[in-house]
Amino acid sequence: MTDQATADPTMTRIIEAVQLGQGGTPARARELLTALWDELGPTGDALHRCTLAHYLADLQDTTEAELGWDERALAAVSDLTDERAQEYLPSLQVQAFLPSLYLNLADCHRRLGNVDLAREHLARAREHLVRLPDDPYGESIRAAVRDFVADDPTDRRR
Repeated sequence: MTDQATADPTMTRIIEAVQLGQGGTPARARELLTALWDELGPTGDALHRCTLAHYLADLQDTTEAELGWDERALAAVSDLTDERAQEYLPSLQVQAFLPSLYLNLADCHRRLGNVDLAREHLARAREHLVRLPDDPYGESIRAAVRDFVADDPTDRRR
């Protein structure tokens, strides 16, 4: 079995937009991803919705807007199956998405001063750490959870 992504035009569009954002044009990336979200609609492919919302959250100008997209990513993952995710990339496990998604929610709530919600989401992230792969991605999420400070809204370590 190979662990190479299967051709998926929508995922390609998402990745290209994300690369624009990382390359210094976040407004254009946000515009492209928002238009793609509108195309997908609320019942579009769960892998596409989860991935798009996860990345679009990082391109927002406000923490409130970021939180909204993080919530959409978490909602979409509940509609996603391992089978669908593995059609795109054989190594994907939906449960392994959860630590990062919950950590993002915890971070937004911390920055908004919602300490109890930040702690709640951090606890959910910790519960799902066992689902992470033993690879650099898994270790980066484990480290972020370890380093997270939920009770100090001014601490931005991640």
